[in-house]
Amino acid sequence: MSPCSTPSSAAPSATAVSALWLVRHGESTWNTAGLAQGHNDQAELTSLGRRQAAEAAERFRGRPVRAIYASDLRRAVQTATAFGRILGLPVITDSRLRERSLGVLEGTPSAAIGPEVTGLGDGRVLDPDARPAGAESVRDLYLRAAEFCDDLAAGDLAAGDLTAGDSDALIVAHGGTVRVLEAHLNGIRVEQMRWAPVGNATVVRIPRALRPAARSHSTEPLGTRS
Repeated sequence: MSPCSTPSSAAPSATAVSALWLVRHGESTWNTAGLAQGHNDQAELTSLGRRQAAEAAERFRGRPVRAIYASDLRRAVQTATAFGRILGLPVITDSRLRERSLGVLEGTPSAAIGPEVTGLGDGRVLDPDARPAGAESVRDLYLRAAEFCDDLAAGDLAAGDLTAGDSDALIVAHGGTVRVLEAHLNGIRVEQMRWAPVGNATVVRIPRALRPAARSHSTEPLGTRS
């Protein structure tokens, strides 16, 4: 599965995109409660989360963003809507951008969930195939996010004018999704992934014109880390 930055010559709209921006949603009610969220859609942005989203979006005013994609979960859609207002763009939702499903653990205290079931520990992926009951593994998350990424590279998801050389695209999702997308875009296999903290409203810029081995990126945290 090839990274978004290396689409085939048959996808001119994808090769024209100059940068891809990955954004984690603002603080949610379940973030403040310390609960594992996953696919559960009860959480929504707190007042701080709405402010984080608005402040992050304001930084994109005047940028050549031509498309906004988001997870279809409420906390991500609410965050993406703030970007849509600033940029005058619709939000295109896709379930493949959801957070990792945590199955029976959703709604339980995050601090009580150990690495033996998540496959995560010490800031890295320890077991990409570990999964709680009824949940996804990190590999499952990586593969579905990468599938979305590859469709974007192929031009299958283009919204608006992505043919200009200075066009950017924006993805608003979740901490886990941002991590796996960043890894995929940089040519890092799931077995080799780090799992560093990604704060609410963190923004990651991927210069998609660069080759995976040479690509650099910047991470700009906005708001508290979780």
